[in-house]
Amino acid sequence: MRFCNQWQSHISTVWDQTLSSKMTKLASTGRGLSETSSRMWEWRGWNGLLAVLTSTPLKTCGISLGLEADLGRNLFGQHIASEVIVNAVTGFMNNDNPKKPLVLSFHGTAGTGKTLASQLIVKNIYKKGMDSRFVHFFNSVINFPHASQVETYKSQLQLWIRGNVTNCAHSMFIFDEMDKMHPGIIDSIKPFMDYQYKLDGVSYQKAIFIFLSNAGGKIITQTTLVSWKAGKKREELKLEDVETALSSSVFNYRKSDSYVVDFFIPFLPLERQHIVQCIMVEMVAMGLQSEHNKACEMADKIVIYIPDDERRISVSGCKRIASRLKNFM
Repeated sequence: MRFCNQWQSHISTVWDQTLSSKMTKLASTGRGLSETSSRMWEWRGWNGLLAVLTSTPLKTCGISLGLEADLGRNLFGQHIASEVIVNAVTGFMNNDNPKKPLVLSFHGTAGTGKTLASQLIVKNIYKKGMDSRFVHFFNSVINFPHASQVETYKSQLQLWIRGNVTNCAHSMFIFDEMDKMHPGIIDSIKPFMDYQYKLDGVSYQKAIFIFLSNAGGKIITQTTLVSWKAGKKREELKLEDVETALSSSVFNYRKSDSYVVDFFIPFLPLERQHIVQCIMVEMVAMGLQSEHNKACEMADKIVIYIPDDERRISVSGCKRIASRLKNFM
C-alpha cells in the first residue's frame, strides 16, 4: 500500500536529515528528546528515534483485506454497503494527497448494521479501534439535545473538530441519528468537509466523517420489496438503484447540502435468513451452543416481519436481538 511506502520513505528521509546534525549532539549530552504530552509517547537515544519516526496511531498495512473480511463475517445481507465501504475507505487511505475529507453517509432502517459497519471501519484503521483518542462519536439526540443551545453546540463542535484534526490529520468523526440533528449544527460542520486546502490554517483533507441515519430507510425498503416482487435476487440490487433517492434524504432532507457527501450508502432491510445469522452470532457471544434449528425457531418468535402475508423483511433488523434472546432463553 502506498501509505506503508509513504512511512518507509518518511523514515529514511528524516533519518538521513537528522542523523548528522542532531544525533551527535544527543550522544554527547547523553539525553534524548521528549515529545509533548499530547503526542503520548517519548523517546530516548538511538533506538528511541526510530520508534518516534515509525509511531502512528493507524494500521498502515492490510486495511483492504482486513476490512473486507470483517464486513463479510459480521455484516449480514449488505452486499452493496460492504463493497462501497471497502472501495471508498481503502481508496482514501491509499491516497497520499486527498483533495477533501472522506464523507460517508449510511442510510437504512434500524438494526441493519450501520453502527456495526462504522465500528469495523474504525477497527481496521486505528490500532486501538474505538478506544483510539482519534475517533470521536456523537449522538445527535444525546450530545445536542436542546434547540435553544444550538449556537453553543456549533461553536463547541467546531473547536473540537479543529483541535483534534490539528493534533491528528487522520481523525475520524462519527455522527449517529443524523436525521435528528438540528440544521444549524449541520451547517457548522459543512466547511470542514468541503474541497479546501486549508481552513484557518488547518487542513482537513485526511479526516473521515461518517453519518448514520434512518433517513431514506423507507425508500430502501420499498426498493427492496419491489425488486423481490419482480422476481429479482437480493444480490441483483445495485447502488445506483437507490443512490439518487438517498441523496435527497441526507442532512434533514436538504438536497442542497448533499454535495459534501462522497458516498450515500444504503443498508438493505434484513430478511429472516439474516436474522438467523444474527441470532447464532449472539448465541455464541452469550456462551450458548449455536444451533441453527434453535436460531430459526427464535427468528420466527421474537422478530416481526413485513408484509404480514409474506413475512419477508424484519421490521427492526437485528436491533435488540440480544435482549430478546435473553428473555426467550
